[in-house]
Amino acid sequence: MLTYAQAGVDEEKTSRALRSIISLARATFGFRKGKIGEPAEDLGHYSALLDFGSLYLAMTTDGVGTKVLVAEAVEKFDTIGIDMIAMNVNDLLCVGAEPVALVDYLAVREPDEGVFAEIGKGLYEGARQAGIAIVGGETAVMPDLINGFDLAGTAVGVVEKGKVITGERIRPGDAVIGISSSGIHSNGLTLARKLLVPKYGLDYEYEGRKLWEWLLEPTRIYVKPVLELLESVEVHGLAHITGGGLLNLKRLTGYGFSLEMPPVEGIFRLIHENGVSLEEMFKVFNMGVGMVAIVPQEEKEEALDILNRHYESFELGTVAEGPGIRVENYGVSL
Repeated sequence: MLTYAQAGVDEEKTSRALRSIISLARATFGFRKGKIGEPAEDLGHYSALLDFGSLYLAMTTDGVGTKVLVAEAVEKFDTIGIDMIAMNVNDLLCVGAEPVALVDYLAVREPDEGVFAEIGKGLYEGARQAGIAIVGGETAVMPDLINGFDLAGTAVGVVEKGKVITGERIRPGDAVIGISSSGIHSNGLTLARKLLVPKYGLDYEYEGRKLWEWLLEPTRIYVKPVLELLESVEVHGLAHITGGGLLNLKRLTGYGFSLEMPPVEGIFRLIHENGVSLEEMFKVFNMGVGMVAIVPQEEKEEALDILNRHYESFELGTVAEGPGIRVENYGVSL
C-alpha cells in the first residue's frame, strides 16, 4: 500500500520542521501590539485575522503545487489560475470572511508569452467566480533555480467582528454537511502522479476521460454558496478539505465526527484500486467533499436547500462527543 510519505510528501516531518519558523513568526505578533493590523492571536485557523477596527482583515497564501507538472506535461495552462485562486479564497471563507482581493506570484525558468496568456485566462476566470480583484503580482525569471514554473498567491478578505467563524460554537449533535468537490482539486497530486502516471500515462482513458483531464479538473470555488449560507443560517464551523483530507476537521474543534462519506468514485477509485488504503485516502484527498459546513440540526434543511442551489450537497453526519473522526460506512477511524 503506497502512502503520501512514500511518494515524497511526509506531512508529519514537514510539521516538525516548521515548528521553529512558526514559533518565531508568532513572536512577531507583538510588533503590532496596540496598532492597526494587530493579529487576532487565537481566532484564525485557515486564515490569519488582523484587527482593523470594526472589521478583521483575513489573509491567506497558497499555491497550485505539483498540479503544474501535469499542466506542463500536456501543455494546458488555462485552468491552473483557477486552482490558485480557489485554494486561497476557499480558506478565507472558513473564518467567515468575504474574499476581496489577491496578488499572484509566478516564478518561471524563462518567460513565454503564450503560456503567460493562458495562465492569465485561468486567473481571470477564478477571480470572476470568486468575485475578487487581482490587484497586483510579481513575476520572477530564475533560470538557475526554477525548472518550469510555480504559481502562488496571497488573498485578503474581510469579516465583521462578531461574525468570525472559529468553531468554538460547535457542539455534539450539530449537523455536518458536505459540499461536493470537482475532483482531486490541488492536493495529493504528488501521490496521484507517482502512482498513476508511470503505470498508465497521462493519455490513459478512464471512465470516458483521459487521466490528465481527471488530474487537471479545476478546484471548485465555494464563495457564492458559502456567503449565501452565512447570510441565512447559523454556521458553527467551515472546513476547506485540502491536504490532510478529513483531518482538516480537527482544526475546528476538539469534538469528534461520525460521518458517512460519498461513494469512492472517479479519480479517487482509480487511486484506491492501485494500492492506496482507504485510511490513507481519507487523510490525503477530499474524497468528493471539497467543503464542510457545520450547522445546528434545526437549520440543516435550510442549509442544504441553499447549498444545493449551487453544488450538490449532502448530510455527512454529526458532531460526536468523543474525539476523532469515524467514517462509519468505510470503517475508517482518523
